[in-house]
Amino acid sequence: MNSNVDFYFAKGKKWQAELSLLRKVILEFPLTEELKWGVPCYTMPSSASTKKSNNVLLIHAFKEYCAVLFIKGALLKDADKVLVQQTENVQSARQMRFTNEEEVQRLSPTLKLLIKEAISIEKKGLTVPKKKTTEYAIPEEFQKELDKDPELLAGFKSLTPGRQRAYLLYFSSAKQSKTRSSRIEKYKHNILNGKGLDD
Repeated sequence: MNSNVDFYFAKGKKWQAELSLLRKVILEFPLTEELKWGVPCYTMPSSASTKKSNNVLLIHAFKEYCAVLFIKGALLKDADKVLVQQTENVQSARQMRFTNEEEVQRLSPTLKLLIKEAISIEKKGLTVPKKKTTEYAIPEEFQKELDKDPELLAGFKSLTPGRQRAYLLYFSSAKQSKTRSSRIEKYKHNILNGKGLDD
């Protein structure tokens, strides 16, 4: 138990009882409790020869539910089908969601099995295969810009795969063609300068 994380489980917070129960279950395992991204994160050493730690899971709360998020959840067997992929673009992480104390208590055996498996996956050094950028759809509006502007095409191709994916997801997420076009226009300069969406 890490005192730097205690505030997250403080009284008056929504899901306080559920979060405290989840913390108790997780701390039965040989994981280190840390504070990352403003939430309790549970890690383990990547190897005996390094001080680096790998994130295994974290606890977080939302308006409608609280959850344990398994960083490499896509690799878990999930025989009871309790894991949720937050959006179709989330490749690796999976959530186990809870809406009341009874649910946490009832599903604790399943949660423990998943934590044990997640630790085993981390010990084996397994990784989730990422989708290649070529597997993402290029919005029609962006494809037209790439076709008519060789500099933009070269700039986009020179970006890292992660930056390319971020742009494609951001451009595609707009429902209207007009919005997609304005987003593309806004970020052309960044792409030409080798910058990512948030640079």
